[in-house]
Amino acid sequence: MNTETIAQLSNYTVASGTIVVALAFLAHMAEWGLARKVAPDPVGVGGAEAPQPAERTEPHRSDVLASVGVSLTVLGTVLLWVGFITRGIAADRVPWGNMYEFGVGGSAIALTVYLVMVKLSGIQWLGGIVNGVLLIFLGMAMSTYVPAGPLVPSLHSYWLVIHVAAVMLSGAFFLVGAASSVLYLIRHRAEQRGSIGGLLARLPESAVMDQLAYRVNAVGFPLWTFGALIAGPIWAHYAWGRYWGWDPKEVWAFITWVVYAGYLHARATAGWKGKRAAIIAIIGFATFLFSYYGINLFGSGLHSYAK
Repeated sequence: MNTETIAQLSNYTVASGTIVVALAFLAHMAEWGLARKVAPDPVGVGGAEAPQPAERTEPHRSDVLASVGVSLTVLGTVLLWVGFITRGIAADRVPWGNMYEFGVGGSAIALTVYLVMVKLSGIQWLGGIVNGVLLIFLGMAMSTYVPAGPLVPSLHSYWLVIHVAAVMLSGAFFLVGAASSVLYLIRHRAEQRGSIGGLLARLPESAVMDQLAYRVNAVGFPLWTFGALIAGPIWAHYAWGRYWGWDPKEVWAFITWVVYAGYLHARATAGWKGKRAAIIAIIGFATFLFSYYGINLFGSGLHSYAK
């Protein structure tokens, strides 16, 4: 199999993986649509749901669609990994030298983290948001597609591999944290109103989602610290002869670090939980997105090679 054939295989599997992720998103949307038809449950003291007189003995159609969504996510993840790896083989290098490769690799890593957490913690209720956001990422990646080719000279460093890997892994945890924070705000508002509708009844209690967001952001933060503020400057010194130059991407990486540092500090010292913490977590993810994508698309500076 020659290089051109491998590159075509990569393109086909990435496109197929994107289509499967879209189908997984639609399955979760259908799941949510069916769940909305379930009658609201009363909410007791402290947001706890009142006990039901009898449990359902057969799975609801929305449960089946949730399983379909997770299964499609697994398939989409496998296809994206195949496309990502074959891209690297075709280019004869680590495949994260431009926006297309960042989008594909970052999405594959994020889906893998999500699926591992589904297995360990049962967070399949985040599937609609996670697949939806990553579908946008993949669409943006497709729009910036470039054929497989060699890296620019400044990228020939193993520190680039370490830097980008840590950043993409931290972004996966930040995505789960932001998705959990969004659903927390929706569920918490419903709990305050005194009833939980069928769709929201599929979600854990708001306190559980708040704690999940805190835990995954606490994992993502040191990864971001290492990837963006330690490995990144070391690579910058290798590539450009200086550790830090206030390049637009460096500035926004630092802003992201400050927001998440403030989030974790406020929770640990001031006891910030709930709505205020969720809003900060969402803002933090927004700064991550701008640092990761916005600067590449709209900014300038030494990182412009990644467009």
